[in-house]
Amino acid sequence: MIPNKIEHIGIAVKSIEESLKYYEGILGLKCYKIEEVADQKVKTAFMMVGETKLELLESTSPEGPVAKFIDKKGEGIHHIAFAVSGLADRLREVEEKGVQLIDKNPRKGAEGLNIAFLHPKSTQSVLTELCEKPNE
Repeated sequence: MIPNKIEHIGIAVKSIEESLKYYEGILGLKCYKIEEVADQKVKTAFMMVGETKLELLESTSPEGPVAKFIDKKGEGIHHIAFAVSGLADRLREVEEKGVQLIDKNPRKGAEGLNIAFLHPKSTQSVLTELCEKPNE
């Protein structure tokens, strides 16, 4: 598998509103989209840095994965996402190579992407997301 690019870097935050004071006010980035992904119990905000996106992740539930991450590790980098082609095939490929999957099949994520996560126990302790635009 060769990723096409870094699709985005996910950053867990307690409050998107508070975090944007830094990303927009200090770094000068522009948030172009905020959306909720209800089934993942998360609200996301996206900003472009060159050709790579930053995704701020705010939990919408104390039981959500981002809330649990923040409780355990604090705010900060949550995951790195790579754009791939043939996501379902890539999942089978990495599983055959011994990588533990969080998602055995692609599911819908923010911005309409198909996504799947690889378990950090198999990825050098980095939660890894694979992303694909639908119909690629």
